[in-house]
Amino acid sequence: MEFWNPSKGSLNLEEVVTDIVAFMAEAPRETYRLIIGTDSQNRPAQGKTQFAMAIIIHRVGKGARYYFHRESHRIIRSLPQRLYTEAAMSVELGEKVQHYLREAGALRDIEVHLDIGEEGASRQLIREVVGWVTSSGYTAKIKPDSFGASKVADKYTKA
Repeated sequence: MEFWNPSKGSLNLEEVVTDIVAFMAEAPRETYRLIIGTDSQNRPAQGKTQFAMAIIIHRVGKGARYYFHRESHRIIRSLPQRLYTEAAMSVELGEKVQHYLREAGALRDIEVHLDIGEEGASRQLIREVVGWVTSSGYTAKIKPDSFGASKVADKYTKA
């Protein structure tokens, strides 16, 4: 799986985690949030749904780094199915990130940012999706607190 960072360019997932660990080692006394978010955009003319996954390491109050990966799937017209797919992709990516963090001796809690909220058609799914993500061992955030999905990943679904 290839990720892109605006400063470092193309990185595989192991290199992303190595960069995250190095970023935290630069200022070990600071507080960090490790965030994964996925968003999607349908492209009906192409018959595809474009997904973007983002990994963000946030040095609270002092900046962040992010990495993103894009992939296309056959079009998913059902909004609930698309939102569940986004959540599943984030949880699966979280498991892979945890694996590499464990190997590096730098295990961290991960927040999964979901592109759902109290406003709009996704509100009926909040309880189910948040419950599923939480039971998978992650902290779930929804709009307006889910910038990893609704801002960072969203930006790369449109490119």
